[in-house]
Amino acid sequence: MLQIFKLRAQPTVDFAAEELKKYLRMMMPRCGEIPIAYDRDARTGFQLGLMDDFGLSVSDAENPELDDIVYLNTDGSGGVIAGSNPGALLIAVYRYLRFCGCRWLFPGVDGEWIPCVDALPPVSYRKKADYRYRGQCNEGAEFQQCMLDAIDFTPKLGMNTFMLEFDIPTQYYQKYYRHADSRTREPEPVTNETILQWKRQCETEIRKRGLRFHDMGHGWTAEPFGLAGNGCWDAVDESTVPERTRQYLAELGGKRGLFGGVPLNTNVCLSNPDARRIIVNAVADYARTQNNVDFLHIWLADGSGNHCECEACRKKRVSDWYLILLNEIDAELTRRDLRQHLVFIVYTETFWPPIEQRLNNPDRFTMLYAPYSRRYTESYDVEESPDSVKPYLRNGNQSPTGMAECLAYLHAWKQVWPGDCFCYEYHFWLHQYYDPTGLHIAELIHRDIRGLRRHGLNGIVEDGSQRSFFPTGFAFYVYGETLFDAQRSFEELREDYFSHAFGEKWRDVAEYLEAVRACFSFRYLAGRFSDETDGGNYLSPQRAEDAARVRGLTETFADVIAANRDQPRRASSVAWRLLDAHRAFVRGIAEAVQKRAAGDDFGAFEAQERLMREFSEREIALERYFDLYMFWQAYKLAGFFVKPEKFKEEHHAV
Repeated sequence: MLQIFKLRAQPTVDFAAEELKKYLRMMMPRCGEIPIAYDRDARTGFQLGLMDDFGLSVSDAENPELDDIVYLNTDGSGGVIAGSNPGALLIAVYRYLRFCGCRWLFPGVDGEWIPCVDALPPVSYRKKADYRYRGQCNEGAEFQQCMLDAIDFTPKLGMNTFMLEFDIPTQYYQKYYRHADSRTREPEPVTNETILQWKRQCETEIRKRGLRFHDMGHGWTAEPFGLAGNGCWDAVDESTVPERTRQYLAELGGKRGLFGGVPLNTNVCLSNPDARRIIVNAVADYARTQNNVDFLHIWLADGSGNHCECEACRKKRVSDWYLILLNEIDAELTRRDLRQHLVFIVYTETFWPPIEQRLNNPDRFTMLYAPYSRRYTESYDVEESPDSVKPYLRNGNQSPTGMAECLAYLHAWKQVWPGDCFCYEYHFWLHQYYDPTGLHIAELIHRDIRGLRRHGLNGIVEDGSQRSFFPTGFAFYVYGETLFDAQRSFEELREDYFSHAFGEKWRDVAEYLEAVRACFSFRYLAGRFSDETDGGNYLSPQRAEDAARVRGLTETFADVIAANRDQPRRASSVAWRLLDAHRAFVRGIAEAVQKRAAGDDFGAFEAQERLMREFSEREIALERYFDLYMFWQAYKLAGFFVKPEKFKEEHHAV
């Protein structure tokens, strides 16, 4: 009889033991009960604990609480499963189950590929994760079950971090529950009170798994001043700004007020000590209440070109004022004996490092590098170009785009910040939707992660939709697995994922998706990152010719899908069905490309409307894997989808 013993009493250790039991019983459904007990002296059965409990060395970890090491030494009846910290132990359990044949292809029970086995294999394995920060941040259109599934999925791919942006992430949830772009679904009411309760539920699930909880980000220049931020980029009436607040807002063009009417995009006058004190107290009050936060992110307003131009603020770079604010926050947290770690961000205007200021207590801080303006056709595996750093010009800076140029600003920061830093990335934000097969993004992520170390970056947190698994979860699988073990080749990961998702026909699927991929240009669909388009002009005979091949490919492969839809493993059956739905998706995009590339904008508009109607009808079936709202936003923001206003005077509604 199998047994599980916990060598210490701790909630994540308890959860790890329950997860081990659950999956062992699923793999051996006739094995009977597997008892779990606490026994510090256990030497039989499965023994779960921290590496210290077994006298195992963690000397290769700079900080064992943050650097994950997994240790496995088992035989057919049990053995040692250990981690350098509780979260690492849970990851160790999932790593052990991988050796037993388990895979997690996408979130939720339908993504679990669990074999049935007669015996457990012996496993001897020790691995320190290659990067410290491995995770994701909420974004896109969220619904609560999707969030809970995403949190549960995170450590199963070897990741250890989950971030929830904003005090109350109102707009992320509203994007889903309002169904604003759906052609078939009616709005559903959801209040801030409910959303805050859901956030607390997410936090509890994060803590249960020993994940590092990162919190907040934007918002510190809004809510503390009585402005409604809470994750909303909506414009408000300027008259709603309290008069006592206006004195603290950034001055632009000689006037203090909201930037573009959006509180979340409005900065404050950082040279004003009273304005800084309001933020300092707000952060300290929040940290006192939210004592479950591991990493508290202190960001300025979103957007660019929105920093104060008053005479006092002009005397220093924004980054200098930013560090003054951060030092004051650190001092107040220290005074109140609050120990949260703080994260500051290199983003928009703070891409230019400070000249005068330095952080007084660097042990409190980690730097977040957010190359939001990069091209997703280039990778971190290039050398930085120091000469490309442009002179600083308040509210007139030109954001870097090339990867070598972006990295030049990172290395300029490293001259004044030698401490820990990691990336905030956007592969799964808008950019994944310009890659209809997911294969370009998967390859780019693999290259990006392998290139991080050469630039002193210690991992990534992805800002993107928690529903990034259409037509497959391969890109996200590559993301999690490569952050944990950067030595794994792209080809190895592709075979691992596709063979489990699609079985013996996996090579046929991979070849089919490659053929479809060749029919689309990432640069063309992305528009603003394209060197093939000019000013939003999508005319391109070559793109039209390429897109015309899509229908034939999908029709030819339909018989293969039909013959393989019904698989013995539920996860594989779902994977084939997603691939079937994807046929209609790429045909719809291809039709829009053909029309747009040929200069037929009204035909392109009709095609995009047909696509949105069809996938609005399919949305409920696909919503765990595909974020329809973010897809629609991506193509609108790129300028590819034609705006209906263009035809109001010429045509009746489609």
